[in-house]
Amino acid sequence: MTSATSRPAPGESPSPRPGPRPKPAPPSGAPVRVTGAQSLVRSLEAVGCEVVFGIPGGTILPAYDPLLDSTKVRHVLVRHEQGAGHAATGYAQATGKVGVCMATSGPGATNLVTPLADANMDSVPVVAITGQQTRGLIGTDAFQEADICGITMPITKHNFLVTDPAEIPRAIAEAFHLASTGRPGPVLVDIPKDVLQEMTSFSWPPELRLPGYRPTTRPHGKQVREAAKLIAAAKRPVLYVGGGVIKAEASAELLRLAEETKIPVVTTLMARGAFPDSHPQHLGMPGMHGTVAAVAAMQKSDLLVALGARFDDRVTGQLSTFAPDAQVVHADIDPAEISKNRRADVPIVGDCKEIITELIDAVRTEKENSKRTVDLAPWWEQLDALRGTFPLGYDWPEDGTLSPQYVIERIGALTPADTLFTAGVGQHQMWAAQFIKYESPRTWINSGGLGTMGYAVPAAMGAKAGVPDVQVWAIDGDGCFQMTNQELATCAIEGIPIKVAVINNGNLGMVRQWQTLFYGERYSNTDLGTHKHRIPDFVLLAEALGCAGLRAESKEEVDAVIQQAMEINDRPVVIDFVVGKDAQVWPMVAAGTGNSEIMAARGIRPLFDEDE
Repeated sequence: MTSATSRPAPGESPSPRPGPRPKPAPPSGAPVRVTGAQSLVRSLEAVGCEVVFGIPGGTILPAYDPLLDSTKVRHVLVRHEQGAGHAATGYAQATGKVGVCMATSGPGATNLVTPLADANMDSVPVVAITGQQTRGLIGTDAFQEADICGITMPITKHNFLVTDPAEIPRAIAEAFHLASTGRPGPVLVDIPKDVLQEMTSFSWPPELRLPGYRPTTRPHGKQVREAAKLIAAAKRPVLYVGGGVIKAEASAELLRLAEETKIPVVTTLMARGAFPDSHPQHLGMPGMHGTVAAVAAMQKSDLLVALGARFDDRVTGQLSTFAPDAQVVHADIDPAEISKNRRADVPIVGDCKEIITELIDAVRTEKENSKRTVDLAPWWEQLDALRGTFPLGYDWPEDGTLSPQYVIERIGALTPADTLFTAGVGQHQMWAAQFIKYESPRTWINSGGLGTMGYAVPAAMGAKAGVPDVQVWAIDGDGCFQMTNQELATCAIEGIPIKVAVINNGNLGMVRQWQTLFYGERYSNTDLGTHKHRIPDFVLLAEALGCAGLRAESKEEVDAVIQQAMEINDRPVVIDFVVGKDAQVWPMVAAGTGNSEIMAARGIRPLFDEDE
């Protein structure tokens, strides 16, 4: 770890900590006598772990001693275990590799519950390693004991309690394999303190023993051909793209399929960047705060080709009224998602990359064999009319305050094309999804399924640690920022120069929006005081945490302060954008209503005339 006064250059890892050099590893497969803790660290090195986000404590402390000697695994000392979990998620989302976090037993482990639930909902490959009380004390309510395996069973893909030090290599190898294959997800490895202290033999690689775990990656050819028939015959098809396309590294294949078929594309909140925003076939994001064109396309389609998506309620609205005339091709690597919410006419289980690749060939073959081509021009005329009539936009606040949408739009316009953005949860998250253009995958990272406030800063920290040469911006709200901003101290000390745009509207903005629309403007407990009292002063707070603190309160200041932030690369930067408190996210489909009842700023508008 480096000190705040001698930070490494941007993209440069801190110099290795002083300490004894580890002994040369024996030839692969040859056993060597080590402690369980040394076996754990050697296992992490062997599986390619680059960075661990964590905090030491009593039961995990044995693991931290050999970790000091590792020249392959960097440890980032976070300020809160939740930060460690979200950082691991940000790292995984940015790199496509497994993110790793570490915590002690009891409260250390339970502080990982929210990030693990978050990773589980968004299918993120994370391995959490937790200490546990000694084997003899398990079940006695010993100090800092918690049944973290039991607690996390519903929110992890799998978890392990390792009671034999000889099993540590296999547990780590299996954890990484489970986290990163099939439908990705979080895996927890819980290790009692005395297991870490006990002597054992280490050899690599271990034999994986995962009976019954055989994810299907290759799709069934007959199902692909059936899907191709539906695609060839559809008059109003839509490619409904979810985050699974990014997880499968299938963006290039998706582009080929879209251009081959000329079908319109919608990308969910978790799939932003899977298909270029600039592409003329892209209708934008569907769902509760999606574009009118994207929502309408799905609602009036006769065929939905769902790729790595799960028909989430935020996309479908009232499920019983969603896309009533559409047949459904549902492709996903997780068979449990097929027909879970919406019945699939053609289910395809497999990896999206392989599915789309085969689908392209099958569609070509079907068109050649059937000698027919459906004219999609009338469909595109309807959709283009909607795009022209209902473009994304915003009004400036009537009181002369700064528009939050403008701030986010300018950040997207001024930053480099490969900039990676993270977001917290709320209005700023939706505006960042709407008004920043995403051209490539893994440039947009957010908490989609769980909707975790406080996600942006630690996720940005993890992303920057994983891709240090890329500019990383966290778009955060003043509510979210106050939950996890202590990780900026971690960033300052560890040489992780992220940039944070705090969209400071003085309120819990999305909650206030609902109070405006549905609770008669009764603003119960949503005023945070960051406007009225400037508590905290985000500029002073940033400086106290070792960052550069900047502020903009007018339109004229926005571009200059963004440029200033981009010129500071020796420490994190926080910009306090003081914006109007009454801005709202539009369009909007209210919870519990159907997508045909989409609301614009001036009320409810039908998507299509009744006679269409």
